[in-house]
Amino acid sequence: MSMIRFEVSAGVASLTLDRPAAFNALDTSGILELSAIAAELAQRRDVRAVLITGSGNKAFCAGGDVSTFVRESDRVGTLLQEMTDPLNIAVARLMRLDAPVIAAVNGVAAGVGLSLVALSDLAIAADSARFTTAYTQIGYTPDGGSSWLLPRLVGQRRAMELYLTGRTLNAAEALDWGLVNQVVAPEALEESARSLAERIARGPTGAYGKVKSLLLETLANPLEAQLALEARTIIAQSQTNDGREGVRAFVEKRTPDFRGG
Repeated sequence: MSMIRFEVSAGVASLTLDRPAAFNALDTSGILELSAIAAELAQRRDVRAVLITGSGNKAFCAGGDVSTFVRESDRVGTLLQEMTDPLNIAVARLMRLDAPVIAAVNGVAAGVGLSLVALSDLAIAADSARFTTAYTQIGYTPDGGSSWLLPRLVGQRRAMELYLTGRTLNAAEALDWGLVNQVVAPEALEESARSLAERIARGPTGAYGKVKSLLLETLANPLEAQLALEARTIIAQSQTNDGREGVRAFVEKRTPDFRGG
């Protein structure tokens, strides 16, 4: 049985984590499914935005399925290896898609659920959403890129606070800390996120992908290296179909017709 509903419409790939009875927690099967979808997205030219949300109104994703850690306690190390290997591949692929990834956070985002929010390029939260790392509360340590992503979003001190205290942020705090871009009423979340995703899907997907790559490199590069990378990137993008179309549309004072190339 599928744990993730996956469909593509109007250039938007929608991924809905679909285990509401388990707060949309991911077990090994769910992670393998996520990894397979991420691999497919990396190959699809018709996908120009990705929208991730959870089923129901209680949870976006409560993290890994902790009940399996108890049931398989005699092989928990092996189990975690089986989970983290495909999870790591999925995280890296999602972050490196040209298509921007948007999280619509409809409830609790904990553990790897928080990682999915953090890896997204944009995030909209219902005002009922809650955010927590959760790992140290069960005596575990972060996974899913959490320890790489959170310090870059909220800073080292605040990331450490989340890990050491188990603090849960409400939606307003997540907005203030920079974890999400916007907070809306729960009943407005689906429409707001879908509208944003469709608008992004009409944009210059290749340029978006290059922007994502530049921002991923910026903290690792010295200024001169980043300047050189920016120069190479803008030169390359100027020679694409979308680059040419954008300039023509600007000069002709019309809305550009970007095709993603």
